[in-house]
Amino acid sequence: MLNIVLVEPEIPQNCGNIARTCAATGSRLHLVRPLGFDISDRAVKRAGLDYWHLVDVSVYDSLDELFVRHPEASEDCWLATTKAPADYTGAAFRDGCWLFFGKETAGLPEAFRMAHYERCIRLPIRAEARSLNLSNSVAVLVFEALRQLDFPGLQRAGEMAQGL
Repeated sequence: MLNIVLVEPEIPQNCGNIARTCAATGSRLHLVRPLGFDISDRAVKRAGLDYWHLVDVSVYDSLDELFVRHPEASEDCWLATTKAPADYTGAAFRDGCWLFFGKETAGLPEAFRMAHYERCIRLPIRAEARSLNLSNSVAVLVFEALRQLDFPGLQRAGEMAQGL
């Protein structure tokens, strides 16, 4: 099971979309305050549709609190940042790893990034583009991690395969 951490997310629709990705993949969602919305907000619920009951969500007042409650997070973490020295294809994701994503307007805190420099990864994009949408970035990395793990517990074929 993957652990998806959103550090100070600002946009409820992104959080809702990410929650839906977590629901579909069995990943845990961790939210680090301050949040730019209330997680009961209609926009978050609407983006997650009727999947919220499938999401294991935990909320923390700070990154420090997250690491106190989950010391293992510092041992197997990956930090998604446009500032990373390497792209995600060199990452070896493991079951239970922690994927950190920063807020939409500023990303992850610099001190946090520097403390985990070797674990900073990025999605390759054009130089003229600032970044991808947060929920898209989460989906790309979640599915890459799950691909490396051979999609544990996930349905690999759709209904079209039944007749073949």
